[in-house]
Amino acid sequence: MSHHDVAFVLGGGGVLGSTEVGMLRALLEAGIRPDLVLGTSVGALNGAFLAADPTVEATIRLAELWRQLSAEGGVFSGSIAQRVRTAVGSRTHVHRRGPLRELLATHLPVQRIEDLQVDFQCVAASIERAAEHWFTEGSLSDAVMASAAVPGLLAPVQIGDEHFLDGGLVNSIPVSRAVELGARTIYVLQVGRIEQPLTAPARPWEVALVAFEIARRHRFAADMARLPRDVVVHVLPTGDEVPEGLKALRYRDARRVGQRVERAHAATAAYLDGL
Repeated sequence: MSHHDVAFVLGGGGVLGSTEVGMLRALLEAGIRPDLVLGTSVGALNGAFLAADPTVEATIRLAELWRQLSAEGGVFSGSIAQRVRTAVGSRTHVHRRGPLRELLATHLPVQRIEDLQVDFQCVAASIERAAEHWFTEGSLSDAVMASAAVPGLLAPVQIGDEHFLDGGLVNSIPVSRAVELGARTIYVLQVGRIEQPLTAPARPWEVALVAFEIARRHRFAADMARLPRDVVVHVLPTGDEVPEGLKALRYRDARRVGQRVERAHAATAAYLDGL
């Protein structure tokens, strides 16, 4: 058994990220605990909370936090008017970054990656190097902010001389990283958009969404095709009905957070029972 035998890999997915919280609860209830947690974007946010406190109770608190995140005035809400103001003021992004940093400062029990209970890494896209950058030590909130800087929604995050954008651009569901670090059993927590066929964009604002989605998926498909024989990967089910086309990509659907957590929990619990 290698040190990183069991890995949880948490993918990106905006407000749909609450799905992963239900999956985490089901895994912990089934007595499955990770040796390694890897996260991209909103998966980095969920993964950081799990790595800080890998218990069922912590996932229940995280679900509550997600309800706050998505409520009016939460990190992922923001009125249309305010979003437009921020976008016009900054020209490149629509959400202010303050609330997310505040949330991390308030709710994460540790400040440094190396102080987490479980080994944790998250990925962001380095703008200057056009490459994936893995955060393995140092400030936890900086790392999560960088990983979750969704293009067009949040400003790039500057750390030292480098600027970072959402990790989903370079490695949305980082299975390859788990394999590299010696994981032999990998649980993939994703928001359910990986098999959904894409359709050509019909409106200007859909173009960027579709482009981002292609970038996310082709990397994951390639990684899955190249898995070593001795690695077992479980892609956990979301339990969600499959939305039509681009509806699946809308990042703001706060009302359904609780349902999404419950559905993913039930579907993943049933899947794990069947193993």
